[in-house]
Formats: sequence, structure tokens, C-alpha cells
Amino acid sequence: MRAVDGALYAAVAATSTPTLDRALRRLSHAADHSKVSLGIAAALALSGARARRAALVGVGAIAVASASANLLGKRLVYRARPDREAARVTVDRHVPMPASASFPSGHTAAAVAFATAVGVVLPEAAVPLGALASAVGYSRVHTGVHYPGDVAAGAVLGIASAAAALAAAAPARARQPNTLTAW
Repeated sequence: MRAVDGALYAAVAATSTPTLDRALRRLSHAADHSKVSLGIAAALALSGARARRAALVGVGAIAVASASANLLGKRLVYRARPDREAARVTVDRHVPMPASASFPSGHTAAAVAFATAVGVVLPEAAVPLGALASAVGYSRVHTGVHYPGDVAAGAVLGIASAAAALAAAAPARARQPNTLTAW
């Protein structure tokens, strides 16, 4: 798997995409500390009760994903960051190389968690937020700071985090069996 991961990383690094480099670098930077998702959540919070609930669950999912990726995942499965210079990732793509471990991608975990949780509560937002989360994940490989496997693991962690946030936000009635009919 590491060989495939390294080959995919090298293929992305070797592909010339000068028109995408600046936009993906900016997106990757905008996703630092979930700024893009939190901005969207703020806009949703001003848009009615259902959108406000979606924003709240989305922010909860970000919290679960970020804690899981950064406090657990990166410490349990240490993986060094890719060597951008060896892969010849063009400098036009560079964002600051994080000091933390590479696996899993916290940016991807948070973006996917937000998109998934909000998309369940507010289905009309699922496709655009899913596309945005995918772009955030790809931007992390494109800028040279993650392997594709890190991004894939981050996406799985994001989906699990959204499920946890959605379950926690479910009304208490929906979580507990009816004691009169449970037998």
C-alpha cells in the first residue's frame, strides 16, 4: 500500500497544473483550522431553524474529527510527512509544511465531517459541501503535505465523526427505546 500511495503522490507532484496551483494552495490555506467550514456554518446559522441545526451538528462533527485526527490518529499511527523536494513538488504549490504527523489528514477529516453532517440535516447542501470537502482533501496532496492514503483515512474518519455528531444531536426520544413497547 505504501508503494501505491507513494506512486500516486509522485504522479500528482509530476503533473503540471499551473492554473490550479494557486487556487488549491489558497483552498488548502483557507481550510486551516476549518476556517471555510466555520464560515459556512456561520452563514447557515443565520438562515433558519433547519440550517441552524445543520450548522450546529456540522461544527460538532468538526470537533469530533479534529480531536480524533490530531489527538489520537496522528499519535497512534505516526507517519512522516512526504518529502516535497524529492518528489519535485513545484514551489508554486507549497503551503507551510505542518510539524505534525501526516496520517490521517486532519483537514480532510474536518471537511468531510462537516459536509457529511450538514448534508444529512440539510440535503440540498450535500453535493456542494461534498465537492468542497473533496477539493480540500485533494489540495492537501496537491500542495505536497499529505499522501493520498492520509486523505483517504481522513475522509473515513470524517464520515465516522459525522455519524457520532449526528447520533449525539438526535433527540433523546429517538435514542431511547419506548419502554412500553420495547418488550
